[in-house]
Amino acid sequence: MIIKNYAAIDLGTNSCRLMITNQTGECLYRNSISTRLGEGMYANMRFTPEAVERGIKAFKEYAGVIKKYEVKTYRAIATASCRMAENGADFVKEVEEQTGIKLEVIDGREEARLNLKGALLNAPRAAKYAVVYDLGGGSTEITLATNETSPKILHTVSIPWGGRNAAEAFELENYNPEQEKRLTAEIKKYTDDFVMKAHLTEYKSQSCLLATSSTPLRLVALAEKWENYDRFKADGKSISLAKLNETIQEVYAMTPEERLKSSCIGANRAPIIVAACTIFKTIYDGLGFNELTASLKSAQDGMIKELIDNAKAD
Repeated sequence: MIIKNYAAIDLGTNSCRLMITNQTGECLYRNSISTRLGEGMYANMRFTPEAVERGIKAFKEYAGVIKKYEVKTYRAIATASCRMAENGADFVKEVEEQTGIKLEVIDGREEARLNLKGALLNAPRAAKYAVVYDLGGGSTEITLATNETSPKILHTVSIPWGGRNAAEAFELENYNPEQEKRLTAEIKKYTDDFVMKAHLTEYKSQSCLLATSSTPLRLVALAEKWENYDRFKADGKSISLAKLNETIQEVYAMTPEERLKSSCIGANRAPIIVAACTIFKTIYDGLGFNELTASLKSAQDGMIKELIDNAKAD
């Protein structure tokens, strides 16, 4: 029997994620490695040597996993940080030279499209449309699309701010009301523009709101007072925005030590969670829904689905 396993790698500004499935879509392996690739990048718009080293180490590990599972077909994408960094192309070249993995640097629209395909796996069937937003470390995408097997994107925007670069640029590693106000004003400009250009008021009554990435999953865990963070348990959970508001205020009130010790935040997320929460809240306030669904399913799931569908079509 011929083994047909598929892999998807999604390199973000904070972490590098790998998913491997068989030809039926059954997940065989899923992992996320904290690379903090965008850490220290904002000042000179270059990856630091330490960040490059962490990134290469992650890809070396994943290359071994891909070989173990005898993967022949994969797609590996890089997003905001590699788009923005002056030495992003050098990093991509080094990854291929040292690991054999070919990285594709995609634009914001393709990033939004892939996240959409994954997130819609968590969308309620009754909703005719979906608004999906993905809060990354270096950018945030908001997309309005039809909720169907082959979704049509009606409007999308890529905001050049995410948890990592906003924390550094707006000095929001710890809560500061003045800096929060500055970041809120910056994100609100993009959100208001999206609402207007997407004609969202015409679609909202028939739409659901989905949020991908680590931030909504972690906020669900915090809101539910879980003892330990479980992203799989949080996947597909719906939560009212009123409850999210309360949870974000609790995060703002935490000391740096409390954020570090929280199993739902942790050491890697502690320096960026305040900025991430500010971006997250500003967007959902601007979109005007009453609740959202947190989705672990995102670009990786979208890539895997397309790889399998393409193989069936051949």
